[in-house]
Amino acid sequence: MPIVRVEMWPGRTPSQKAELARVITEAVVTIAHTTPHETIVIFEDVSKGNWAVGGVLSSEAQV
Repeated sequence: MPIVRVEMWPGRTPSQKAELARVITEAVVTIAHTTPHETIVIFEDVSKGNWAVGGVLSSEAQV
């Protein structure tokens, strides 16, 4: 049973997450030779204050 975990900043709509889940599931089914019912996709929204790149919190980074 493959489990795919997707961590990203908040802000994606439910329809965007649904589309991501669909295409991720299709890829896993094709490549890992599993079934859609055995494939789990977990979305976790991580705030920019809990995400750092290069040692700098994304909430404080200069864009």
